[in-house]
Order: sequence, then structure tokens, then C-alpha cells
Amino acid sequence: MLELSAEIAARLARGERFAVATVTAVDGSAPRDPGASMLVDADGRVTGSVSGGCVEGAVYELCERVLSGAAAVERGRFGIDDESAFAVGLSCGGEIEVFVQPAEPGVLAPEPFERVLAGASSGVATIVSGPEPLLGRVVAPGAGPAPLDDEELAAAGVRGVSAQRIAAELDRRIRSGRSGLVRFDCDGDELVLFCESRLAPPRLVIFGAVAFAEALASAAALLGYRVSVCDPRPAFTTPDRFPAVHEVVVRWPSDYLAELDVDERTVVCVLGHDAKTDIPLLALALSLPVAYVGALGSRRTHDERVRMLRDAGVDDDALTRLRSPIGLDLGAATPAETAVSILAEVIAVRAGRDARPLSETDGPIHGPVGAAAHEVAPAAAAPVSAMRAMAAG
Repeated sequence: MLELSAEIAARLARGERFAVATVTAVDGSAPRDPGASMLVDADGRVTGSVSGGCVEGAVYELCERVLSGAAAVERGRFGIDDESAFAVGLSCGGEIEVFVQPAEPGVLAPEPFERVLAGASSGVATIVSGPEPLLGRVVAPGAGPAPLDDEELAAAGVRGVSAQRIAAELDRRIRSGRSGLVRFDCDGDELVLFCESRLAPPRLVIFGAVAFAEALASAAALLGYRVSVCDPRPAFTTPDRFPAVHEVVVRWPSDYLAELDVDERTVVCVLGHDAKTDIPLLALALSLPVAYVGALGSRRTHDERVRMLRDAGVDDDALTRLRSPIGLDLGAATPAETAVSILAEVIAVRAGRDARPLSETDGPIHGPVGAAAHEVAPAAAAPVSAMRAMAAG
């Protein structure tokens, strides 16, 4: 649902009723990951997609049943095999599970979606399997009419799991940034929730307000990055040149990076060609727990840069993290093509892929989804903060 945050928040604000279909599980290769959603409003208008077009018609019918009251919730599993190759299915050969639930004010609160729109981390969870009275119950903080409690669980016949344990486990999953099914053993029965998490956008920091930076900033923004551009030259570092970025900063590059709150999702791209700024900047960047450090330049520039970094005390282990010359060998000739080359390498590095043509590989196209997307909650919940603390944060 979170990918449709703008649409859902707007409809809730207008008091509308609608149905949301969400991919809750994927087996094999599929065009969309868990969390992909499609919304159908009372007038039959559609927003979003669960399969890229393969099964939308069948899912639309499930949404209509929920909207008409013919069903409280709906579930569907869509795949393809020898017998159903020409029926509704996924042409890519995988299988997806879809859960359809009604939504309206009083059933779904706007806070999780407003957090996404504000650029903050957010999460929402829905009971997709278990006692009928609980199906479709939204249990994440600020996402439903009231927190799930032990009394509601007992009234539905749930035994062996407490509301506190459910909240703690969902809190852990939401903070991890992973979406998927969470299963609870309830004295022989099973309660299954689909937990959807969306972390704040990953950060891409560009150093050097050059023409390549303009193209890279625009392309990275399209990929959902929170982009910053930093350069010590005020004449070149203006918001007018970088309309797509979140922050344009006139600072000494290494000083700015030292003050940033970086993490394993942060990408650092050094596009300038000035050793007096690049060397201390790269030395610092290579010491930080960031996802990617790349530097623009020719092979000759790279060799000289590596020599100077060694002279500055950067060891060989750190230097192996430096992506230089930056980008993949795509034959890029323009700033826009170079931006594609750089971001293609960033995607591959962050995903742990080797950036080979798909025609030369035989593994899953969309990455390993299954293992991380299905978890059984541990028997005893670790002490973590209450979920409402995240909602308030």
C-alpha cells in the first residue's frame, strides 16, 4: 500500500471508500515485489499495478467484490502452468499471492502514508490469514482504528500469542525495511500478517557542481534518491542548476561529508577534478560505512588519485571499495548517458549483482525475494521499543 501513499492519503482526506489489492508473496520470477498495490475506487477507477498488466483484470474483479460487499476481503494466487498457459496468469512463470481489503476513514488512518510523503520511514501491517473476524485488520501503529489488544485477539479465538509480542515483531520488521509475511504460531493455529515497510529514501551525495552532476542529480531523483550536491564554488552551486535535488550546499566537501548522517544505503559520487578537495574527501568517504564510493576521471587520473590516496594513508583494503573510473562500460558519451552508466553501477553494487547482460545469465531476474519475504516470528519477542514510538517519531 505504501507505494500508493499519495493516492491513499488524498482519498482518506476526502472521506472516500476504496479497495486495495496488495502483493503479499512472490514465488519465482514476477514483475512486482511484495508490497506492490493496485487501488480501485467506488467509481471503478484504477491506480497502480500488482503485476505489470498480467493479472490486473482478475484482481480488479476481486476488488469489485470487496467494494460491493459481496466479500469482506479477497485472496488470489496467480501463476502459470501447462494447463493454464492461456488463462489468467503471469507470463514470466512466477506466482504471486494477492490480498484485497476495503479501505476508508475509520478503517485505515492516514498517518503511515503521510509519513512516506514527508520522506520519513513508515510501515503498515495487515492480517491476511487467521480467524475471519480479524482478516483485513490493520494493526500497525497509526494505521487502524485502534491498537490491536489481547481482548480483541481472545474474542477472535486467538491463543498463544499476545498483542505485545505481535507489536514487537512488527516493529522489528518495519525498522528492518523488509516487507513480507510474518507468521505466528497460535497453539497449533496460525496467524499471518503482511508487514510492509518503507525506509526513508536512500541518499546520494554528489560532490562537484559540474555538467555531469546536473544529469546525475536528475536521474537519481527519478530513482527515488534524496540527492544533495556540494561544491565550494558558490557561482556554480545554485538551486537553479539543480532543480531536482533536495539540498544544494556551498561547503568544503570533506567538511560537509563529515557532518552527514550516512549509512549503508548512502551513495557518494565525486565528480570534480580537483585533488585538493577530492583526496581528503575520498579518504574520508572510504572510511565510512556507505554503500558506494565512486570518482569520475580517466584511467590516468585514477592512477594518480590512487597514488595520492595511498600517500594520504588510505590502505589497499579501503581502496578496493573505490569505484573509479566511475560507472559501467556502456559507451556513454554525454552527461545524461554517463549518469545512466553511474546509476547502473550503483544499482548493481547495492544489489550485489555483477551487471552482466540478462541474456548471459540464468538466475532469477528480479532477485531473491522468497527467503526474506516469509518469516516465522521467534517464540519469544526481543525487548524492542513499542510500535507507537516509531509512529510518533
